[in-house]
Amino acid sequence: MGKTLFFGLLLILIFTLAACSSDSAQGDSDDGGDLGENPTLEELLPLAQEEGEVISVGMPDNWANWKDTWADLKSKYDIEHTDTDMSSAEELAKFENEKNNAPDIGDVGISFGPIAEEKGLTAKYKTEYWDDVPDWAKDDDGDWMVGYTGSIAFLCNNTLVDTCPKSWEDVKNGDYKISVGDVTKASQAQYGVLAASFAYGGDETNLQPGLDFFAELAEQDRVSKVDVLVPNIQKGEVEVALLWDFNALGYRDELDAEKFDVHIPVDGSVISGYASVINSNASNPNAAKLARAYIFSDEGQINLAKGYARPIRTNVELPDDVASLLIDNDEYAKAMPVNDFEAWENTIKELPQLWLEQVQAKVK
Repeated sequence: MGKTLFFGLLLILIFTLAACSSDSAQGDSDDGGDLGENPTLEELLPLAQEEGEVISVGMPDNWANWKDTWADLKSKYDIEHTDTDMSSAEELAKFENEKNNAPDIGDVGISFGPIAEEKGLTAKYKTEYWDDVPDWAKDDDGDWMVGYTGSIAFLCNNTLVDTCPKSWEDVKNGDYKISVGDVTKASQAQYGVLAASFAYGGDETNLQPGLDFFAELAEQDRVSKVDVLVPNIQKGEVEVALLWDFNALGYRDELDAEKFDVHIPVDGSVISGYASVINSNASNPNAAKLARAYIFSDEGQINLAKGYARPIRTNVELPDDVASLLIDNDEYAKAMPVNDFEAWENTIKELPQLWLEQVQAKVK
């Protein structure tokens, strides 16, 4: 074989292999196009606009100010939006069961992120702000990303309580009743028990310190049977309540900011978050990714803060009027995230019965 023919065949082989490699790489990309694994918002925009809409679940207008994000997607990018409000568990069931006109994106409690990933329900997408999100608040591959956090706080009616608590020790030394919520069912109430456990040396595998704390209050007739609902708070039936900070702040401003104090317990609280999950079977996959990209942008994070949610990106400068809606950063010094979700999920399964036996049985 002559050198010319040999090198000609070699070049043909090289180009053929390169083309196959390129096709394979594109085929492995989540978006199925030429954008690569983690396109920017600007790169996604033409494909998202072709789809023209994004279908969300569990992201209603009145939660964490989602309405401004959806309005921005319409005004800035001409992306229409619809939402069906539902629980995290219901969102994942909808992802799993609906294949026609399937939802594109959801907002679930952080513990549901790994569940969604394990079931193969999520599409991977990291956004260009990936490095700004702490490790505990994201999956390694971008299957879920926490957009905002909540921490257990005290909401205190200062017309009913002489000295509103700023710590669990303040609660212990007080003489008022505390409304915890339904620990047998409600995630917010269960995290309240975990927050008390953190303050007294427990963790997600050991809630006994928190159970002991509330059992002591129950023996003193200081655990209220009144549920933590706005009408009950408005009627003056709640003295001190355990709530996510964004709920407590929202209730305070909805009812009467002058009558209520909100504080993060300085001796221990828990940080949890809500995670963006993109459906692996999304009807509008590029619009879903664009929505996530916008949620983690400066503008998207500010929108969440307007709804009293703490943005996950701490390097976003909030306007003064928005920053004033939130609790001072100093109060979060002892607020800790859950580090072992699997252990926490196992603990939650046991908590309802433990609460009924050790605390509820003593409530008068």
